[in-house]
This record gives sequence, C-alpha cells and structure tokens, in this order.
Amino acid sequence: MAYELYDMHCHLGFMSNALEVARDAEALGLALFANTVTPHEYKASLRELAHQPNVRIGVGLHPWWIADGRVTANDVDLAVAQVDASAYVGEVGLDYSPAHADPSSYARQLCVFERIIRACTFEPHPERTRVISIHAVRSASAVLDVLERTDCFSECHCIFHWFSGTSDELHRAVRAGCWFSINEMMLSTRRGREYARQIPEGKLLTETDLPPKEGEPFSAAEIVASLERTLSQLEAIRGKDVREIAAKNAQTLLG
Repeated sequence: MAYELYDMHCHLGFMSNALEVARDAEALGLALFANTVTPHEYKASLRELAHQPNVRIGVGLHPWWIADGRVTANDVDLAVAQVDASAYVGEVGLDYSPAHADPSSYARQLCVFERIIRACTFEPHPERTRVISIHAVRSASAVLDVLERTDCFSECHCIFHWFSGTSDELHRAVRAGCWFSINEMMLSTRRGREYARQIPEGKLLTETDLPPKEGEPFSAAEIVASLERTLSQLEAIRGKDVREIAAKNAQTLLG
C-alpha cells in the first residue's frame, strides 16, 4: 500500500503509547520507519508493532548506548543475530562528538558498527534489499570507509539520517549512492539547508527523529505536522514540490 507521508527515521519505541500512534498514523496515511537503539527495544517493538502494515522496525545499536556502556557484548551478539532475519536496520552508526562520546569509546563504536554492517552484507535478506538508517556525527568519513570496505553499497540501501558532515563527505556519500533523510532540525541551519538543496532528487527522504523525550506519550498528528513543515521548507529551498518524490523514494525502500 502506498502512503501519503513517510517518516523514515522516528523512535516509536520511545513513545509510551507506540501502538496508538502507529494506528493513528495508519488512519492519517502515514508510514513509519521505527528505529530502535538496542536489540531489546527492537524485540519489544517487534512484538508490539509487527502487525501494523504502515510500520517497519529497524534492528538498532545506537552509538550513544555503545559509548556509555549500556550496550554489552551480549547485546551486540543479539543484534547481529537479529540482523540475519530483518530487512531493516537502524539506528546504527558512529558518534565522535564530545557531547555524546568520550574518545576512548571510538574504537569500540567502530568495531561494533563494522560488525553490524558485515552482518548486513554477509547474508542478504531473502526477500528485500536491506535498508540501513545511519547515525554519523563528526564521523561521516569513518562511516563511509566501513560501508566501502564491507561492500555494503552493493548489498544494501544506506540512509544517512540527518546528515551533518562536511561538504566533501556529502559529495562522497552522494557518489556512493547513499540516501538522505531530512528533518526540520537539519533545515534550521544554513549548512543543512544547503545540503538539502544539493541532495539528488532520487535520494531524498523525509524524517522527524521524534519524539524529543523517551517514555512519554506522543501523537501521530505531531509527526505529520513536523513532516509537513519539512516538506514546506524543502519546497522553498528546492523551488518545487517534493512531496510525491519523497513518498515515491520511501516506497522504493519500504515496499
């Protein structure tokens, strides 16, 4: 089924009323790529939301949880096993910002990320090309290095969520065939708006990265409102309506 709006990076598992939001989203013509941050959240989200036709759930190992030790070696093993059975992976990646990770965590982050990406490419999903939503803060070059040496670009659809790297890194990611999901926070900066102008039409996606807080109720209407603001800004930036383009791109990835 085709939907009118697509949120290609949100966190349904952070919402205390996730099933209600998913059902309301279906009624509003909204599809969701629900990213998780640990394999335990993925397991819980799958149990609660797997029967929602408008939801795809990603296997997640968020770099913040790796950096501060909340993700254990057993968690990594579990996530790798989950990847084998899933066509959707996210949120995974690297974060080298001082606000969220001590430099002592960088090597572990990199090791875990590469292990997850190798799992994505080692055993292709039998039904669909895997879709990966990637967090890359001050680390886009390192992320691209991993994707290249694992041959991930030929095996998977790689999405940079809320891209914030350098201009050279953006061009490298574009040349590699990456996709880019854009939210209104990205468009609040001059650099983000310029990147949104440069991203190829066929690789443009919309997202929200909502909710802003974990463990509280949220609403599908708030997701829709954020996506509408993003689409309106993208229209002004690019000089054309990209609603149908972004929806078609998302349909290609989510099926």
